[in-house]
Order: sequence, then structure tokens, then C-alpha cells
Amino acid sequence: MSSNERTSGLTQLARDGFGELGDADALLTELVDALAMDRQEILRGAAEAGDPDAALSALARIARRDAPAVGGALRRVSSSVWRLLGASSGFADFYLRHPDELAHLTGAGAPLPTADELRAELTNAVRADADGFAATGDESAWVALRVRYRRMLARIATYDLGAEDGVDVLASVAASLADAAGAALEAALCVARTRVAGGAPGSGLFPREQVSATRLAIIGMGKTGARELNYVSDVDVIFVGGGSDELVEQVGESRVIDIATRLAVQTMRGISGMEIEPPLWEVDANLRPEGKQGALVRTLDSHLSYYDRWAKSWEFQALLKARPLAGDRMLGDAYVAAVQPKIWTSAARENFVDSVQRMRERVTEHIPPADVAYQLKLGPGGIRDIEFTVQLLQLVHGLTDDSIRQRGTLDALEALAGAGYIGREDAATFSRDYRMLRVLEHRMQLKDLRRTHLMPQHPEGLRVLARSSGLAETGPAVWALWEGIKREVREIHVRLFYRPLLSAVAALSSDEHQLSPDQAHDRLAAIGFHDPAGALRHIGALTGGLSRKATIQRHLMPVMIRWFADGVDPDYGLLAFRRISERLGDTPWFLRMLRDSSGAAERLTRVLSGSRYIGELMEWIPESVAWLDSDEQLRPRGGHALQEEARAIQTRHETVGDAMRAVRALRRRELLRLAFGAVLGTLTIDELAQGLTTVSEVTIQATLRAVRREIVAPQDASLDFSVIAMGRFGGAELGFGSDADVLYVYEANGIDPQRAHDLAIKLVSGLRSYSEDHRVPFDLDADLRPEGRNGPLVRSLDSYTEYYRRWSLSWEAQALLRARGVAGSVKLINRFMALADEVRYPARPAVQDLREIKRIKARVENERLPQGVDRARHLKLGPGGLSDVEWLVQVLQHEHAHDVLPLRTTSTLEALEAARVAGLVPDAAAQRLHDAWRLASRLRSANTLLSGQTSDVLPTDRGKLDGIGRLLEYPARSATLVEEEWLRTARRARRDFEKLFYG
Repeated sequence: MSSNERTSGLTQLARDGFGELGDADALLTELVDALAMDRQEILRGAAEAGDPDAALSALARIARRDAPAVGGALRRVSSSVWRLLGASSGFADFYLRHPDELAHLTGAGAPLPTADELRAELTNAVRADADGFAATGDESAWVALRVRYRRMLARIATYDLGAEDGVDVLASVAASLADAAGAALEAALCVARTRVAGGAPGSGLFPREQVSATRLAIIGMGKTGARELNYVSDVDVIFVGGGSDELVEQVGESRVIDIATRLAVQTMRGISGMEIEPPLWEVDANLRPEGKQGALVRTLDSHLSYYDRWAKSWEFQALLKARPLAGDRMLGDAYVAAVQPKIWTSAARENFVDSVQRMRERVTEHIPPADVAYQLKLGPGGIRDIEFTVQLLQLVHGLTDDSIRQRGTLDALEALAGAGYIGREDAATFSRDYRMLRVLEHRMQLKDLRRTHLMPQHPEGLRVLARSSGLAETGPAVWALWEGIKREVREIHVRLFYRPLLSAVAALSSDEHQLSPDQAHDRLAAIGFHDPAGALRHIGALTGGLSRKATIQRHLMPVMIRWFADGVDPDYGLLAFRRISERLGDTPWFLRMLRDSSGAAERLTRVLSGSRYIGELMEWIPESVAWLDSDEQLRPRGGHALQEEARAIQTRHETVGDAMRAVRALRRRELLRLAFGAVLGTLTIDELAQGLTTVSEVTIQATLRAVRREIVAPQDASLDFSVIAMGRFGGAELGFGSDADVLYVYEANGIDPQRAHDLAIKLVSGLRSYSEDHRVPFDLDADLRPEGRNGPLVRSLDSYTEYYRRWSLSWEAQALLRARGVAGSVKLINRFMALADEVRYPARPAVQDLREIKRIKARVENERLPQGVDRARHLKLGPGGLSDVEWLVQVLQHEHAHDVLPLRTTSTLEALEAARVAGLVPDAAAQRLHDAWRLASRLRSANTLLSGQTSDVLPTDRGKLDGIGRLLEYPARSATLVEEEWLRTARRARRDFEKLFYG
């Protein structure tokens, strides 16, 4: 060969995927001589090999032993030879032992062998007769069986490797592998019968007629039972024994089981024992009752007795895939039929779902840490995550839906998606990823015909895997594909496998799975619905019809009804759920989220049955259901983010009316978010108050900007205008239903005073008008202004200055203690607050002013309480209520804040703590006053959330009290506890108040 020819030849080898060009060139030269074929003829199909170097090396080794066999195969089915030997050194070793088997290698067009063909091939290999006995029971029968099995395995592998897309043919290939395993067991059982039968007395063998009358069914479990087997995998089996009535009567059941056990042992040996020809795979019978410690073979009755009395949850999960595989078909069918009802009722066992989830976690925990990143089967995001998810969904829902009782993972996925138990998108992703993972697993196992589930750890191994699988071009690309699949599978697995809906459905009693109209009325009444007929109408409207939406609602409804019944007002909760469902219509994400979420469905039932305030708002903001699936979305949004959104709103809308509609929508949305947090317990009372205050501030600021843009002309731009928060708003202590107390102040800055005043009036009018919201009232209350309701609604800063220095009353100085600027001109706010400090923090407060504050407090208690209201139940003005704590703190601030600087705060509780630290309030009294103020605030907000209406009075209705208690995380039926805790707390606080305020 010339140097040019050699260079050209090496170039071709490189194009075909060879890595060791020099070695390949030498081996080709050897083959040319040995086979009497030219290089091009030998290399035909080499580019299709996953590892051409390994294939060429195998060809050379086999040719040294039998060159004609290699030459014949290359001339007949060259592509098949290269693909198979380039994917599997295990087959290279097989053909090295049996070169003549190359003559049976099929081409790419050959179909997969059928189950009947496989059974016939393998039983013919052992020359089985019509009674199921092999011609011989010696070791040659095992060798014949194993060689013939590998011949058929090569045919399956050739079909698989020659397919245009290995992912598309995965299911049929796996089914064929399972059929081959069943056929191998059938043939091995034929040999076992021959080995066990025909012995003389004392030989330990049994008469042929007794062996013939002994029945042994081999039940396929796991991937074998599901017809989704790997190339090299443990074949999980269970043996069921028995005999004809005559045999049992003649020799006794014990001897029959002895014979069946010997047959089982010999069958396993024929497949897994060490012989001249290597074992095929491990026959694993450890899924039998009692595992390794249990009898290898049991009668059908013994199996059923065990499953009824002692079986654990995982054993029923394993039985999900049970299928008669070999041996006595009638006995096998009887076994599978008998265990079916036990499988599909197993999810009702106590803690079934938890036990399955824990078993999956234990599997992961036992993976060696160094292997986790490479574990294709058992690791996070691997094959087991898909299988466990599918099996758990089947077992939980399969009790009432036989359409999902499928053995195979892919068939089950399709059925689960069709019935609405898993979203179509998730099912499609799982199906695609499962097939790809299995293709990778198959290629890795073909490599050495060895059981493995670990991805290659070296670049060369990844390169070969990429080429042989056809899933990627390069080693790094196939690793990136694996990483992407892992993330995708794990995300879906965690979301579906751990969703509370599964545990809830599993916990339902059998008659709760279907809401029969004949029984549902009484059941609904029994579990807490006050209007069962109305509830049935809502259920019917939600679940009626044949749409996918109705199907999913039917799955959800039994569990959600129970969750609604656990709530405060199940009737309203169900009604609100119906309205929201109708508002969302056919929105695809809504029911999918409730079904698949880690807790959204349960949270939704909780907020709807616990709060009319939430239910009414959700009807207008139904998309808020999505927040319930995210803890992050249930957190209050910060002031900066809300300000940015409000400013963006104003840039998008030209008119103040349009802008304010959007701002009102923003406010409603954020109030709903805060209400979710309050009901679900994700927010503290302090976070809630701050959140409500922030929403109010942003609303006022956005409204003021919009109104000012419409009212104040460019020539009047020097006008300064500000809004001062007062009361609980100023203290950042708002609750649900609280008014926003405010003052309005302006400064003319060179504008005609009358015009400035007129503009300020228009600004106030616009603020009040555009901030009105009939859905969630927002009352800007200016009653704390100088002279109260009789005084001007807005004043200039000079007017405030003049008034406070000449005519202000003690209550007006007291009101300023919680004044805080929230909107408008910062410069004007600072000047107003400097004025306020002079008034509210005097150096020497007049004694008569302090007396006047105390006199007014007594008058308020007597005159402002609504008629007919029990004073002790009024959370604001009653004894020990909000007013007692706030007035006491404000008197201490007015009297001491000039000298005790920490008292200069608008927060009631901060000021109370400052007073305690300063020694103005005893520690124990401060704690009791603190507890009373917080409890009153929480009760007040809970009352509004429960009823949707603002009230300062603790209800007397036991149902409402219980509802308030549930919102405050008391146990169910805690009406008395709530009432007693408030009265006790308020009574103690009142004693401290009277001693400190009037003393």
C-alpha cells in the first residue's frame, strides 16, 4: 500500500469514528488476508458502530478462530455485525465462544421475534416434549438453552440498534426482552422436570408421574411482569405451587410443595447457575412472602393468607406488575386474579402513601455517595422517580378507576393522563424522559452484557454511549442530556409524588370515593354542611359532563369536600369555589395546579371556608389561586416594588380615571395577598400591619400623583401638598377594615393664597373621590384634624402653625403623637413634622392638659360605645381594649417624650416598650398591656376576614367565635376558649390601665 493510499485509508477510518487509527489499520490488514475481502467490503457499516475500534478488535479475535464464520456474516449482514459488536463486548465474547452463531445473526429488516416464536425456539433448544419434559437433564441442556437465548437476544438487539430512533422502539424492545425471559424460564422448567423426575427410591428424586401432576406457576414481577425488561436485569419472580387433587390425596400437600420447590430450584439454576456457558441473569425470588426468609414455593391459599394478614404496603406495590410468566398458566391466572382486589384496596391502609414515599427515599439514601451523580436508575431524577410516581398515582386512584390498572409504566402514564390524574404535559415529559433513560440504560448494559445502571465516568465511555444511543452527537452532549432529564424528572416527581391530595384520597373510605346522590345528602349534613341540598347542586355543577375539566373536578371533589368540611363555613367555601371555577372557565392551569400542587388545593379550601373577605375578593381576582402554590407569592410585596408598579400604571394610562381603576385593582390584589397570609398563618400580626400600611401608602401616593397631574396646571407647580397619616395608619398598625386617618396640608409658595387654597380643596376632593372602592372600602378619614369635623378639611402650613400655637386642645396634641407624612412634598412633610414635634412633645405639658385627656377618655367610654353592645366585648373602646392601651401610651408620650427620646415613635408597642425600659410602666403591666393590644388587633382583623364586614365587637355567635379562633390558629370548636382568653386578657389589662392612667 502506498503512503497516499495509507493516508486516505486512515482518513476514512477517522471519518467512520475510529479512534486508534494505527491499530485499526493493522487489524484491517489482518482481516483482509484472513477473510479474502477488501477493506471497503469489510468496513461496510462500520460508521454505524457505537465503538468501531472495539467492533474491529472483536472481528479480528473471532476471525482468528473461525474466519469463514466472520466473512460470511460480513458479506450477509455487515451493518448488523458492526452495530452489535460496536455496542457490545459481551456479544463479542459470545461469538468468540460460538462463532457458528454468527450465521444466525439477522439483518436490519428482520422483525422482533414474537412471544410464541421465542417460546418455541427455547423449548426446542432443550428438545421439550408435549408433557413439558426436556430430552435430557444434564448440563448440555443448560448450555443449549443459554446459547439459543443469546441467539434470540442478538436478534432483539440487532432490531433495536438498527432502528431509526431507539426511543420510538423502546417499548416493543423491552416487551420482547420480557417475553424472552419468560420463554427462557419455560425452557428451564422443562429441563428441571427432567432433572427432578425418574429417580429410584432413596435418590431424592421423584417419580415422573408425580412431577407431571405437580403444578408450578412462575409469576413475573417488576419489569418482567410489566413487559418492560432490560437487556441484563434481575428477573423478579414468585413461585406458586400445587398439584392435581389425586396427587394431593395420594402423597399429601407437603410432598407436592417439595416437588414444586425442587422444580423451582432447578429452574433458577438453569438460568443463573455457573456452567460452561455463562449465566443469563439472576432469577430473584425475594419478592415472595417473607422475602429470603420465606418458603420459595407456596400454595395459592398460603399466598393469599399471607397477603391478608401480614403483607406490608410495598408488597402490594410490587404485585402491581404481577403476570403469569411460565409454568402452569391456569394456576398463574388464578394467582393474579386473586391478588388484584388486594392490590387495588392497599392504598386504604393506614399511612400507605407515607410508606411508599419513605421507601423511595430509602432507596436514594442507600446509593453510595460517589455514585449518586451517575445513577441512572435509582438516583434523583432517574428511572425510579418516574416509576414510583406512576405506581403511587395508580394505587391511590385505582381503587375506583379500573382504567388506570395497567402493568406497564408507559401504558399507565397514558391511562393516568387520559383520566385526568396527571397533566398531559407532565405525562408527555415523563414518557419521553423515561424512554430516553431506558435507551441509555440498554446501551450501557449491552456493552458488557452486564447489569449496570451507572452512567460512564470517562469521556471515551460517554462518546461511545452517545454514538450507540443516537441521542447525542458527543460525550459532553449526552451528559448534558442526562443532566437535563434529571432536573426535569425530579421536578415533576417531587411535585406529584409528595402532593397532599394523594394522602387525602388514600385516606377516604371506600364509599367516599363516589358522591352518590342517594347517600350524599346525609353524608354532607353529617360532616358539617348546613345546606346539603345546596352543596349537592354545586357539586353537580362542578362535576357534571364529559369534559376533562369535569373529570378532574370529579377526582378533586371527594377530597376537597372533606377539606371544606374541616373549615369554618363549608357551605360558603364550596359556593365560592364554584364561582371561582366558573370565572376561570377552561383555564388549563387552574385544575392542573390543584391536582398537582404541593398544597394549593388544601390551602384554597382553607381560605375559602375560613374567610368571606377572601372569597369575595377572589371572585374578582380568580387568578390569585395561583399564589397558593408559592410561598414566595404569599409574601407581602415591598413598598418599592409596589411604587414602581403604581408609577408604571400611570405611564400606561392617559386619564386619571383609567389610572385609578388600575391602582384600585393593585390595592385589591395586595389586600388579598395579605389576607391569604393572615388566614394561612404565614404572616405575623406585625408583618400584616406593615403590609396593610404599605398598601395604603402606595394607594394614596399613586392617587395623589394622578389627581395632581389633572388638577394642578404647570404655572401652579410650585404648590406643595402633603398627606399626613394619623391614628393607626400613622403608627403603621392597620388591620383589615381599619380606616386611614389623615390630615391634609399645603403651602402656596408664591401662588395666590386663595388659588392655592382652592387647588388644595380640589386635590383633597379628588383624593377622596378616586380612592373610593365599593369592593374594598378605603375611607380617608380626616376627623382628627384641628377642630375635628367642624374644622376646615385642608389647611396651609401657616394655618396649622397658627392654630396649634394659639387654640389647639389637648386631644389635638394627643392625635399628633401618631402623625407621620406619607405622600406629597417631602419638604412640606418635614416642616409639618417639626411643627408637630413642638406640639406633641412639649417640654412641660400643662397639668390641665393631662387632666383633659383623661376626662375625654372617660367620656369616650361612656358616650361612644354603641347602644346595646356589651362593653366587655368591644375590642376598641371596651375595658382593656385598644383604646385603653393607646391612650395610656399617648399620655406617657405627651408627658415624657421631650426627655425620653425612645418615646418619640408613632408605634404603640414601641412606645410601650420604651416606657417600660424608662421605668414608666412596670414590666409585668407592660406585658399584660402588650398582650391585650395584640390580641385585640388580631381578633379585630380575624372578625373582618371571617365575615367580610368590619366590626369592633367580639361576636356572641358560637360559630363565628369558632371561626375567629380557627383563623387565630386555635383548635376547632374553640369558641369558649377565644371568648375566655379575650375577657381574661382584657380584664387584666384594664386593671393596669386604671392604675397607671387614672392613678
